[in-house]
Amino acid sequence: MNEPTINTPPDALLLLGTHCPHCPTVLQGLANLVKAGSLGTLKIVNIEQRGDIARELNVRSVPWVRIGSFELEGLRSEKELREWATRATTNTGTIDWLEELLSSGNIDKPLERVRSDPAMMDALLTLFTDPDTGLNIRIGISAIMEHLQETETLGAIVDRLGELTRHEDPRIRGDACHYLALSGNPAAATYINPLLKDEDKNVREVARESLE
Repeated sequence: MNEPTINTPPDALLLLGTHCPHCPTVLQGLANLVKAGSLGTLKIVNIEQRGDIARELNVRSVPWVRIGSFELEGLRSEKELREWATRATTNTGTIDWLEELLSSGNIDKPLERVRSDPAMMDALLTLFTDPDTGLNIRIGISAIMEHLQETETLGAIVDRLGELTRHEDPRIRGDACHYLALSGNPAAATYINPLLKDEDKNVREVARESLE
């Protein structure tokens, strides 16, 4: 199945430094993408001259690139940059970006985005409900959910988590139950109670602990 695409090429922002050894490679790659039409515009900022912009974006090292809504750090080949430019025109690109960050143990940036962008929560739940999602990514998802304990962000998805308590995979049912408990929303108990009779022992145990 083809991914839905956005016709307009994304814009890019590059933060670099005068003495950065990898910045020229990234700059050349991005410039080539602009020439090829894979990027709409490219804005370049030297953080040694505009440290205020680096502080505003919370950038601590360069090269740092934003393509569309995706933030990328470190040395990236032109091929990698082209792939991210393509992903920025698809509706599933956010999932790819989130998966890369979580697989490397980075939860700070996804957590920040989940709090401000509902689309990021959609991507997070898509990864969560995929049985093929790796353990390290699931650990990252759990860490994000724990940071969101008793927040409006987590409370807003109680019904969606409730639907996942009926998922065929017991791991997903158990984790959904745990996240419901973290929400602090009284409505969560409606979804947790049936899991006390779940066919899976581990899910039943999570349900008991969640209600306590």
